[in-house]
Amino acid sequence: NKYKTPKYRLVVRFTNRDVICQIVAADLDHDVCLASAYSHELPNYGLKVGLTNYSAAYCTGLLLARRVNAKFGLEYEGNTDVNGEDYNVEQEGDRRPFKALLDVGLRRTTTGARLFGALKGATDGGLDVPHNERRFPGSVKDEDTNEWEYDPDV
Repeated sequence: NKYKTPKYRLVVRFTNRDVICQIVAADLDHDVCLASAYSHELPNYGLKVGLTNYSAAYCTGLLLARRVNAKFGLEYEGNTDVNGEDYNVEQEGDRRPFKALLDVGLRRTTTGARLFGALKGATDGGLDVPHNERRFPGSVKDEDTNEWEYDPDV
């Protein structure tokens, strides 16, 4: 039934002490949260301090992607060679990867924002989130050619 097919959102929110990543679908009268990950869960996986920085946002997005793939029984492992390069998951077999659109809320989408750390973690974890590497840290606009260049080593 194409009329009731939901569009999923990757919701990323920051508090003073936490990073919150959720997969949310809109219903007629309310929103339904399918999966969530919080940065205060990261000490269980070995990350003890800095639960609101860029790397914690990346880890929280990665944790959410792993949970969503496990919940829906998807066999997408994601990026196994994590080197900072841009990664887009591709369809393998007959099941497509889980697709979600980034919901930034009231956050400013400046280049290098922590918000895009969660996006990078979710895409490296195997979710299909349409994006461009322009907003990741290390992206600079060349003054002469007006083209964006991405350096993942930053």
